[in-house]
Amino acid sequence: MFKLIILIQPEIDKEIFFNGWPDFLSHAELMPGLERIVSAPVHAYLTGDYRPLIVHELIFETRPALEKALASQHGVAAGKLLQQITGGAVTLMTAAHMEDSGENLRKIRSASKPREE
Repeated sequence: MFKLIILIQPEIDKEIFFNGWPDFLSHAELMPGLERIVSAPVHAYLTGDYRPLIVHELIFETRPALEKALASQHGVAAGKLLQQITGGAVTLMTAAHMEDSGENLRKIRSASKPREE
């Protein structure tokens, strides 16, 4: 899996951003190959200087699928709208998406519990 990570910076004009966000989503959701969308409004900062307002992720099966989606009609339209509604106060990056399941984590925890004698 591969994803586009969108970090919305707090300097945005919130009225312009939230009025335009549904239009951005309407294009983003139609990008070819899109598997999942994750949106996480940040509610607390624990450490570090960078303080995004929202972390938004568009997840694709492969890196080529992501690149094709970005170059598509809806990908280009979504990118233009994102720049408009954020006034450029946005950071974009791509990354491999690796995720572990709850089932596997339970197995790991169970295996690491001390055994009673």
